[in-house]
Amino acid sequence: MAAVIALSTHPASWADELPFTKNLPIPEFQNRAQDAKPYDFDAPPEGMFRSITMAEDFEEQLGFQRTHEIVPVKPTERFTADVPAIFIVFSLHQHYQSFKVFGRCTPEAVSDIPPGTIVSEDAMHIALEDDSGYLRLSPPKGGWKLGRYKVEIHAGEQVNEMSLMGTMRFTVVASQVKK
Repeated sequence: MAAVIALSTHPASWADELPFTKNLPIPEFQNRAQDAKPYDFDAPPEGMFRSITMAEDFEEQLGFQRTHEIVPVKPTERFTADVPAIFIVFSLHQHYQSFKVFGRCTPEAVSDIPPGTIVSEDAMHIALEDDSGYLRLSPPKGGWKLGRYKVEIHAGEQVNEMSLMGTMRFTVVASQVKK
């Protein structure tokens, strides 16, 4: 009983001694410019993409939540000229509305094709319940030419300068001769 009485008299005196935080200037509560990492649109996309990779194919698996999960098969950034298609396989963080993911492939260092020429493109509608997807880049007429290509990844309802999320790159090499 004495302990209860002793403890009940102290809270009032403890409240008078509570340390208050000092008034700090607002910039100390905000994100500091030197700590902010600039977003690189010339690198693989981040943000809403949990992962994104290029692959020779994809596979659909049943995920742990009994959802259809699209996973890459033979991930690589080097493809042979006779590859039937190049896939960009991605998984997404949770999202609260449907949208489209676009991929536009242009040559970066390919002879006989001027840079900026769209040689292949694809789009995928992402529904609210989707947490993964893929883009399929078909070879251009005449097949893939040897060289380096880049793929701009856009997200939204249409492709414009505000929808760019990042850039993926791949190289097409000569086909290996089978013996």
